[in-house]
Amino acid sequence: MGFLDNLESSLKSLEGNQERESGKDERQRRNDERAKALAVVPYAEALKKSPFVNELVSHAVRMGHGNRVKVNMVWVGSTLRLDARDARLELQPTPEGIAAVLSRGGEELSQSAVDLKAADPAELAQSLLAAIQDS
Repeated sequence: MGFLDNLESSLKSLEGNQERESGKDERQRRNDERAKALAVVPYAEALKKSPFVNELVSHAVRMGHGNRVKVNMVWVGSTLRLDARDARLELQPTPEGIAAVLSRGGEELSQSAVDLKAADPAELAQSLLAAIQDS
């Protein structure tokens, strides 16, 4: 009986150690996610308030209309998504700044940093429509 009690005690101790370690890992993961989210906030606010977004959407819609392509715009959280047929352009705030991710059919074609003050919205809109024509 002593052996079984000893074994049970050892197993409970092992389980307790694993729970404490997984709790530490979980806490660290949450802290990392929170720090990343806080680092993204200034860029997300800048993206939402920037006149660059309005100009980008205007250029994309105007160019799309000329090519008989409907361009849809939607905010997904703090990410701006422009969809045109099977092409997609997303402006995603990251801890390093704003990233423009261009994809077609779910496959990423390119990713680049965007400076909201210096970038040309017409050039970015053209890259979205060029992705459609390449398919």
